[in-house]
Amino acid sequence: MHDTNGTDTILHHACNWKSAPHSPIVGMLIEFSVANFRSIKDEVRLSLVAGPGKEHAASILTVGSRAETAVRPIRLLPSVAIYGANAAGKTNVIRGLKTMHDIVLGSAASGPAELPVTPFRFDPACSDQPTTFEVMCIADGVRYQYGFRATRNEVTDEWLYAWPSGRLQVWFERRKGEATGTPSWKLGGKLTGDRQVWKRATRPQALFLSTAVSLNSTQLLPVFDWFRKRLHVAGVGGWGPVFSVNYAKNGGTDILGFLAAADLAVTGLRIVEKEIPPDQLPEEMPAELKTLLAQGKAIDIFLQHQPKEGQQAELDMDEESHGTQKMFALAGPWIDSLAEGNVIVFDELHDNLHPALVRFLVSRFHDPTANQHGAQLVFTTHDTSMLDRDLFRLDQIWLCERNDRLETSLFPLSDFQSLRSIVNLERAYLAGRFGALPYIRSSNRKTQPVDRSASTRRVPASAPIRECTTSGMNDDRTQTDDRGMTWQ
Repeated sequence: MHDTNGTDTILHHACNWKSAPHSPIVGMLIEFSVANFRSIKDEVRLSLVAGPGKEHAASILTVGSRAETAVRPIRLLPSVAIYGANAAGKTNVIRGLKTMHDIVLGSAASGPAELPVTPFRFDPACSDQPTTFEVMCIADGVRYQYGFRATRNEVTDEWLYAWPSGRLQVWFERRKGEATGTPSWKLGGKLTGDRQVWKRATRPQALFLSTAVSLNSTQLLPVFDWFRKRLHVAGVGGWGPVFSVNYAKNGGTDILGFLAAADLAVTGLRIVEKEIPPDQLPEEMPAELKTLLAQGKAIDIFLQHQPKEGQQAELDMDEESHGTQKMFALAGPWIDSLAEGNVIVFDELHDNLHPALVRFLVSRFHDPTANQHGAQLVFTTHDTSMLDRDLFRLDQIWLCERNDRLETSLFPLSDFQSLRSIVNLERAYLAGRFGALPYIRSSNRKTQPVDRSASTRRVPASAPIRECTTSGMNDDRTQTDDRGMTWQ
């Protein structure tokens, strides 16, 4: 029965989930690094640069082979999976990128007096040292290397290098003087605009990048917009259904194709929007909050199911399984990201999902017909069934480990030697061949120190495209792109 007191949006499964037409790759993640952050003491670096192997060559995202980019040819991975024991620090790698994202988007505002950084917690010497964040990315066809170092009270260093014509340009460097404590600046000759105005306007807790963009720097806007439009980071809770609802309301019938491809037996979708009468809100709720809520609308979501024999039924979203609810919430972001070339970062993607559904979600990024715009997926998981050479290259599988000093390290499976003879990666991982496993002790046995250094690992590989170095959370904030569609 339809609710006559609200506005209905009804979709029926009339088409399959189709790939978007081809368009240029505009934004990708090359690598991310973070140091002195929560359980991360020394720098950890997550690279999406593909190694020399020929495995899954069709899924590799080759950038720079088309005339519209100024990036030299580089092969990037469409996805990376991070494995490791509980409390090893996987979530902190994701939190590090989310924290960097939030500081870039929010530091130019007059907002909080303290920056949301948390130094390494298990060494007092680190408490007063800055946390370091850095990304290498491609934005609008240009490669950038951007990073900063910050404490809770100030940004101590910040830098941006660009390769707009394939050659290095230093656009700006900001460093805190060791003797005077005041920042010194190097503004490169290739950086155009009101540079001195931007410098004077940059507060100690603010980024120069964010401040300049807020004061109408068009040259720096692509880097800022890479964080604002292309990078989408979700915690363990993921996103709610709002983006998928708005996507469907704007004509996104391919959501039904997505759900059908995932074998969820969904044939239709109905969305009902209702006004929120203030008198139906709790009496103890503050009047200001009641007024704010009354300006919005409540949304009810119904999924329709048609059995082979029998009558079609409609279930409220709350009646659906947790897995179905999560897949609906992911449908909009997944389809939109593949169409727009976004970078999705997701903590514990497997939560509430059957392993086959997780494989389905990952495989969309590997399929060159579905992923024509350079979309990438970075996620953590405990689903060892995906440790499969048929799904991943070795450089797509990363392992997170915690040592006896409670320090997090991160390394790819491709760092290990002589893996050709290992056919079953899942069995080898669970047997402890690569480390990054919990060491379970019997509860009735005396606890003994654990040697976590005895793995079969590896000579660390250097980042093959890194040319410049500098000297020297689970925030639920919503994120709105330029179309007014909100990720939350």
